[in-house]
Amino acid sequence: IKIEGDLVLGGLFPINEKGTGIEECGRINEDRGIQRLEAMLFAIDEINRDNYLLPGIKLGVHILDTCSRDTYALEQSLEFVRASLTKVDETEYMCPDGSYAIQENLPLLIAGVIGGSYSSVSIQVSHRSTIR
Repeated sequence: IKIEGDLVLGGLFPINEKGTGIEECGRINEDRGIQRLEAMLFAIDEINRDNYLLPGIKLGVHILDTCSRDTYALEQSLEFVRASLTKVDETEYMCPDGSYAIQENLPLLIAGVIGGSYSSVSIQVSHRSTIR
């Protein structure tokens, strides 16, 4: 789930359970996944509606499924790292015709990450996010 904003928060939730065999993800995980996903979306909506909390700033989200597995969560969290590596100030680059480069479909630059729901997931993701 991606919702654009001035400040974007990442979310890692076990929306699906672990898969069996060759499937990476299993059935929907209502308690640990969907409820926490909905709680984050509700909180973001409430904050964005309140003009006094963050005046002039809209919060956005980029929420990914961990499938209740630390290794899958690590793969997913690379999306957050990729965003910080590819975000480029387009005014720095010019095209041969003198116009400024415009990059479309850039990944969102993530200000912080909420989750994972399991310690093993949080540990893996925190180690990955500190690599520079």
